[in-house]
Amino acid sequence: MPDTQPRYLLPFDTYALPHHLTDVLVVGTGVAGYSAALAASEAGARVLVIAKGDPGSSNTGWAQGGIAAVLDGVEDDSASLHADDTCVVGQGLCDRSVVENVVSGAHEGIERLNALGAHFDEPGEGTPDATIGTGTHATRVARGLEGGHSVPRILHARGDATGAEIRDTLAQAARERDRLDLWGGAYLVDLLTDEEDRCRGALVFVEGELRAVWAGAVVLGTGGYAQIFRESTNVPGATGDGVAVAYRAGAVLQDMEFVQFHPTTLYLAGVPRLLITEAIRGEGAHVVDDRGQRFLLDVHESAELAPRDVISRAITHHLAQPDVQNVFLDMRHLDATRMAKRFPGVVRSCRDYGLDIASDLVPIRPAAHYSIGGVRTDLTGRTSVPGLFAAGEVTATGLHGANRLASNSLLEGLVMGGRSGRVAGAYAADHAPEPVRLSGKGTGAGRGSIDTDDLRTSLKAVLWREAGIVRSGGQLAGAVGAVNGWEGFALRVGPPSEERFTLVNMLCVARLLTTAALFREESRGTHWRRDFPERDDDRWAVHIVHQRDKPEPERILLRAPVAQGQAS
Repeated sequence: MPDTQPRYLLPFDTYALPHHLTDVLVVGTGVAGYSAALAASEAGARVLVIAKGDPGSSNTGWAQGGIAAVLDGVEDDSASLHADDTCVVGQGLCDRSVVENVVSGAHEGIERLNALGAHFDEPGEGTPDATIGTGTHATRVARGLEGGHSVPRILHARGDATGAEIRDTLAQAARERDRLDLWGGAYLVDLLTDEEDRCRGALVFVEGELRAVWAGAVVLGTGGYAQIFRESTNVPGATGDGVAVAYRAGAVLQDMEFVQFHPTTLYLAGVPRLLITEAIRGEGAHVVDDRGQRFLLDVHESAELAPRDVISRAITHHLAQPDVQNVFLDMRHLDATRMAKRFPGVVRSCRDYGLDIASDLVPIRPAAHYSIGGVRTDLTGRTSVPGLFAAGEVTATGLHGANRLASNSLLEGLVMGGRSGRVAGAYAADHAPEPVRLSGKGTGAGRGSIDTDDLRTSLKAVLWREAGIVRSGGQLAGAVGAVNGWEGFALRVGPPSEERFTLVNMLCVARLLTTAALFREESRGTHWRRDFPERDDDRWAVHIVHQRDKPEPERILLRAPVAQGQAS
């Protein structure tokens, strides 16, 4: 790793900065951030929500597949069965108590969204259904099936725009709150911590000006880091900023080696890697090669509905065969009218690039999709740093284990976002925002120039090639060396800018990921080592954690409690 690990990226003195005070600062405008902000507001807190770009740009808004939820009165499903499915896919690293707790909160969360005005798709003829609400307000909704789920339990909205419906519903509710403010174009540089290591607020760039935002509590809902890979389904802003910022503030990180790759993204030269929702395979789409062979039938008993890590590796392996050039999603045998109604976004995107799903095979490849690792929290969103909370993809709670079950991400953001906001609001009630004199030396950069675009491209290529779907010790060691050198350079050289800070954050996250992946000498879930192809519960049924100024990653037991330091 670099010779020194900076506490702050910028030199600063809070006595010389503009100030803003709020009870709770929420960073991020996805399902987790908005849910936390609304819950904190309902707890009586004054809330400030910030987004580093357009508040409407988040992975939540891009989520197509749906939200996994067991609703009351469904006879063929239960929270226990949902937990079973989650733990099977999680490959022995899920914390069962966390899983049961989160999936049990699904009904309340969906009812809450319904009360705020969210509309989920109604069932068609022969479609499994469930009911939201009671009496005259009861609404029947369709339940869909996705890979890894033993029964249909996925709720959808606008066909394949579930995330957009949830984002828009929560954003509208936030706009209607008197004690809730929103800043777009506000870049989180670092968290402010005092001599007792308590989080007191944040350093934020707003319109090119550095400000100190003082808060009784801070909630990170910044999403994941899948944009560190060359092939990614994520919005451009998913660069791991929240994870890196929390790491510099001293928070414990966990499971950084686990990144889920989605097996089906549109693969055309010069075209963005557009996600093709797993729900399409739930509707009966097939994965085939150039010869029309459904090769997944020979890989897993569930074929196209196998867990995502299985399908992603199978596609990667199949493409390595000398007589295979491409892999496709075949929807030609499905009812075109129903598909256009059920998946309007996918059909429209394919049409935009000259593909008709009724008559054409759609070329696909895997891409980095979801960050399982992140800031370690307990079931209320508390981190190891007093005053700092987190929820959603930025976190690692033990919910997903070594591989996330499809459509559990929106569920996690909804349930854990609400909980973290409530607890942060209560914490802030006992810890009023208070400006204090804090200062930092920063990285010392300023002289010389750095081509952030070139280095970012190099990083993404190395991560994809050496730490992607298939890994090995030699590849990972090479990646660690490259990333360490680049990170040291980026910390020393270049002007203070959002582009450089984002690059530094990406390099920090990449270093932690590759180090953990090299450390874990086994294959499990999304982490597959060619040189250690078997799962090893005797040595590796543990979480790998990192903390700033500790030179090596450490192992912790599956159910070791979070060291909270949160006593008031």
